[in-house]
Amino acid sequence: MRVCPTFVLRSLLTLCIGLAALLCPAARDARADALQNIAIQFSFDRPLDSSMAPFFVAQRSGLFSADHLSVSFNHAAGSPEALGRVGKGDSDLALVDINELIRFRDKPDAPAVKAVFVLFNRAPYAIVARKSRGIHALSDLDGKIVGVADSDLSFRLWPALVQRNGINASHVKFYKMSAAVREPILSAGQVDAVTGFSYLSAVNLRDRGVPSGDLVVLRYADHGCEAYGFAVVVNPAFAAAKPDAVRGFVRALIGGLNATVRDPEHAVDDVVSRMESGVRDLELERLRTVLADNVLTDEVRRNGLGDIDPARLDRAIDQLAQDFKFRKRPVASDIFDGSFLPPVGGRLIN
Repeated sequence: MRVCPTFVLRSLLTLCIGLAALLCPAARDARADALQNIAIQFSFDRPLDSSMAPFFVAQRSGLFSADHLSVSFNHAAGSPEALGRVGKGDSDLALVDINELIRFRDKPDAPAVKAVFVLFNRAPYAIVARKSRGIHALSDLDGKIVGVADSDLSFRLWPALVQRNGINASHVKFYKMSAAVREPILSAGQVDAVTGFSYLSAVNLRDRGVPSGDLVVLRYADHGCEAYGFAVVVNPAFAAAKPDAVRGFVRALIGGLNATVRDPEHAVDDVVSRMESGVRDLELERLRTVLADNVLTDEVRRNGLGDIDPARLDRAIDQLAQDFKFRKRPVASDIFDGSFLPPVGGRLIN
């Protein structure tokens, strides 16, 4: 049988390239990196609830692995702790309140942690009150008792809410308590209203038997609050070393979020199965509330998921400044980096 010389030469060349790859550590390592998923440690700033469904939908659907990412989840005791983990490099990315990020960045020698994707286009801050206590609008808080939990993030924007809406703050009494008893105290009638997150307190109160018709949810966003809500932040060293991994994570999250919007009943199961004592019907109501009130806003429908309006973020920083004295007031570009987002066509709700 006659062998084609060209075939022999090609075979020898292929064999030599293969041997070179085996013998050369740099080539061998590059090949291994290409085949191996990049490990990502991701922190949530609080225990699981259904608002986190898009992350687990992305994982279950193989969207992270499709971008060669292996994502492990953990949770911290609040946004400050989660930001600390990301700042130190103990976590690569985290979901935190962007307003807490703004305060964090004002610390001396704070690492340049930035948000790369905004999940909540509107902050969930709200005052949840009972109509049976005579509260139907913000002006009705005059002379009332409002329960405030320790380290409550919504209370930090109370000064801006007061100024924007002409509330006489001296006529409102505050009752300090732990977050664990916030809803029980309101349902028992020990206070007239509580501050908190609309998708947590309001849904929890209905679950405790308080009639929906007796609840009024006074959302800060409906009363002039410009704040964005929860956002994904990244460790600056990780972002610089592995920008494609960050882009892949954001791309997968957008896919998970779109799938959650299309089928919340299926998405909620991905979270409830991971919760210690999650109640499916309660978490489904919570997820639908989050999507309607905080995620699928007119701004998002126009401009796509994950991005910010720099002018709006600057106004939100001004509102924060009514409670927080900045060492150096940041601008929007200090807080948010949109370079990891896909073009708007890849971020539209579908």
